[in-house]
Amino acid sequence: MPLSAKIKEINNAQEFKEFYLQDSHYSSCPECGHIAYSHGNGFLEIVTLEDLQQLHTHHIGLQTRRKFYSIILLTAGTVTEVIGHQKYHFGPQSMYFIPENQLHSIETWSEDLQGILCMFDADYFLLCIKHQIKLNQFPFFQLDKVPYIDLSDRETQMMQHLFWKLNSEKCQKTTFNDDLLVRMFLNIILLEAERIYNHKAAEQPYNLSRKEQLVAQFQLLVNQHFLDKKQVNEYAGMLHVHPHYLNDVVKEVSGFPASYFIQQQLIQEAKSRLIQTNDTVSMIAAALNFIDDSYFGRFFKKITGLTPVQYRKQHKHQ
Repeated sequence: MPLSAKIKEINNAQEFKEFYLQDSHYSSCPECGHIAYSHGNGFLEIVTLEDLQQLHTHHIGLQTRRKFYSIILLTAGTVTEVIGHQKYHFGPQSMYFIPENQLHSIETWSEDLQGILCMFDADYFLLCIKHQIKLNQFPFFQLDKVPYIDLSDRETQMMQHLFWKLNSEKCQKTTFNDDLLVRMFLNIILLEAERIYNHKAAEQPYNLSRKEQLVAQFQLLVNQHFLDKKQVNEYAGMLHVHPHYLNDVVKEVSGFPASYFIQQQLIQEAKSRLIQTNDTVSMIAAALNFIDDSYFGRFFKKITGLTPVQYRKQHKHQ
């Protein structure tokens, strides 16, 4: 059986609940869910590790690829998990991060486990703030950086409070402005984690395989050049490898072809500009170096299922 056949893909919070929990309707707050999100508006879910430990059915040892981002704050107990192809042992007062599309499996969880799991997708993270940092720019979500930080007592207490505030605001929201506040608290958690990470990361050595190094270099180049380089062969040339080889390695490591990452970078930039600015669709198409508005519109609709105008109308805060 090929390895890919053993990997369970989990696309959203509902599939996460159905795979990990006995009760797929579980929610950490019964008052949640006042806002019904339409296509592409994303999701945010929070669950305690104690509840996950109690309700899980068969997740230990199975390899998954989550199509969203995860942040785990561990306050008690120990876990052994595989993120990518690296095995990690985490103890109390630690945070670890699982980026979108990363391979992941849980090997062991101790009985006294306590903490918080927060999961969200890229669409949910989009805020009405210009020049916002992108998720793939946070170091702990980058393939060539260690995906965890150790916390002091004060830092642990601060993160617990921020997650409590995030969940509290999520449970009480009744309007889209309330939802914007929830997204801002998520942003604060990530920015605080980045500040701690940057202060401590130099102390943490990290080794990647040659293939993982190539994919990390490719993703970095895409982040830097996606506006003017939209073809896989352009990146292959910069990396001095054959385009077919680059595509095969990217797909082996990430589960997606190389072109997927170029497209996603363009789509996220387009969504950000549609939500965070008042630029016309023509202005956005030109800024993203599309040959004309109609080509940009077809590209956007093929990926998202909506035209740029429809996406802006449905998702921009009033």
